[in-house]
Amino acid sequence: MAGLRESEALEKARRARAAAARLGLLTRTEKDHLLEVMAEALEANAGAILEANAQDVRAVKERGGTSAPIDRLLLDEKRVHAMAQGLREIAALPDPIGEVIEGRRLPNGLEITRVRVPLGVVGIIYESRPNVTADAAGLCLKSGNAVVLRGGSDALHSNLAIVGVLTEAAGPEGLPEGAIEIIETTDREVAAELMRADEYLDVLIPRGGGDLIRRVKRESTVPVIETGEGNCHIYVDASAPLDQAEEIVVNAKCQRPGVCNAAETLLVHREAASEFLPRLGARLSEIGVELRACEESRKLLPDARKACEADWETEFLDLILAIRVVNDVGEAIAHINRYGTKHSEAIITRDLENAQRFVREVDAAAVYVNASTRFTDGGQFGLGAEMGISTQKLHARGPMGLREMTSSKWVIMGQGQVRA
Repeated sequence: MAGLRESEALEKARRARAAAARLGLLTRTEKDHLLEVMAEALEANAGAILEANAQDVRAVKERGGTSAPIDRLLLDEKRVHAMAQGLREIAALPDPIGEVIEGRRLPNGLEITRVRVPLGVVGIIYESRPNVTADAAGLCLKSGNAVVLRGGSDALHSNLAIVGVLTEAAGPEGLPEGAIEIIETTDREVAAELMRADEYLDVLIPRGGGDLIRRVKRESTVPVIETGEGNCHIYVDASAPLDQAEEIVVNAKCQRPGVCNAAETLLVHREAASEFLPRLGARLSEIGVELRACEESRKLLPDARKACEADWETEFLDLILAIRVVNDVGEAIAHINRYGTKHSEAIITRDLENAQRFVREVDAAAVYVNASTRFTDGGQFGLGAEMGISTQKLHARGPMGLREMTSSKWVIMGQGQVRA
């Protein structure tokens, strides 16, 4: 695919800006109809999408890609159906636009309400996962926002195929031209151009690894919502039910190791370690998980590699788990707050006081008691699809669903009042 000149990249953002004004006026019925049309089109064109995806997967394999990045990239019939179902779930949700957030009548008779409105134009720079393309398009449409997508090189053909299917199906049904734009090159300079397009973009959302997120935060003049990087922990307390803890750790690490809500570090109370770590280590080894452990943990896990400082800081996104023995819940909390990325953290315990302390003191978007971190997901939380997991504290935190893709405006109704 030929590279875009800077003016062409900005033209997509201009087109999206023009489309945003029209999108904000669509009714719920109109938006839901477009979402259903798009869902049907994904399923009807699954073959073409999978063919494009196979081209991307072959290229990654030829470059020596490992199983985790390939899993993030790979589409099959089930995943295409899940993308379509995600659009239908978004359609079934209430329309956030126009929702009254709060209201009051002042002593002078003014009626004041605060209502939800679209953000405007949303830019998304993301890596690898082509399902993000459909999720982002659907969420932005339902929340009245135009979207400019810039995916990673690994999924270029997949992303172009998905956007082509969505726009070709929905355009004749009333989708404003420019509502879903995709940058057709992975040139880093084009991404940089989008980061500076504050004349056209209202917000920029990076979704991917830590390097991408840090670059966007550093270089963007467009307001940024930070998402994605997940150095997630599970702490097994002294009172933890060990059978339950084992299942939770295996699920959190192994079900899909290449996603941001997978566990990367296991912290184990000293009193539970001698019984828990050998049995867990044996099971993880059977699955093929590489263990990187502290000195005390290695006494119980002789095949584990010695953990270094970088291991506590790393989002592996692979079948690798760092393990550390701690003295108590306080030490576990201190470790998490030092090395975590404020994404998802879990405690396994029967001790209510420790559970409450963990929930109160751990600084993260999602904090779990006796459950896997893998549930941090818009669909699992009942929000429909998600734009990403926000790990910051301004505007949105945690899974970003429809409401998180809106802003607000104050509407004041009067009868001629003037300020004294």
